Amino acid sequence: MERLSLEQYLTQVIWPAFLTTMTVMAWTVLISTVVGFILAVIMDVSKEDGLHPNPLISRVMDFLINLIRSFPFVILMVSLIPVTRFITGSSIGVKAAIFPLCITMSPYMARLIQGHMDQVSREAIEAAKSFGASTFQIIWHVILVEAIPGISSVICFSAVAALNASTTAGMVGAGGLGNVAIRYGYNNFNDTIMYSTVAILVILVQLIQFIGNKIYNKLK
Repeated sequence: MERLSLEQYLTQVIWPAFLTTMTVMAWTVLISTVVGFILAVIMDVSKEDGLHPNPLISRVMDFLINLIRSFPFVILMVSLIPVTRFITGSSIGVKAAIFPLCITMSPYMARLIQGHMDQVSREAIEAAKSFGASTFQIIWHVILVEAIPGISSVICFSAVAALNASTTAGMVGAGGLGNVAIRYGYNNFNDTIMYSTVAILVILVQLIQFIGNKIYNKLK
């Protein structure tokens, strides 16, 4: 491999990889949060003491979510290659990484968001019912409002998890910092590059957690 100067390494390798990692992470968090919230609402509404109990829907949702959560990410990503190629047109690259990441993250988001919805006071929900609030109004103006601090912490968790998973995806063709660590660091026996990439990831995680804690403390 051609020897790169520090400036070339930063501008031609690290910066594009950083942008790729952040793009994958941002889209994954956005999509998995939306999908996870929808799934959480369905589970919360259909549970035994929910607004519209439905044991069949509740059991099916539990089974599907637990099934997807039982797959290690790398195995799930590989097993989804035909579906990923059909949907995105490729099995490598940013779009091909985002799809399996969203499939992996959404069930975790759903389970965690539902956990915070479960903590909403039943008295508040019953009071909203007594005033004639619709199911949508109860979900939007009571449950979501009460659960929003916890949901913000879930989003922070998902951002860190998506960053870690996107790094793993980078090792198998998605690009990003994970690809840099393996391709330019490990494969070329360059510990400086490998550990500097790790240091960047550590700083990113600490920054995400710091911002997440600030938002949570402001909302609670």
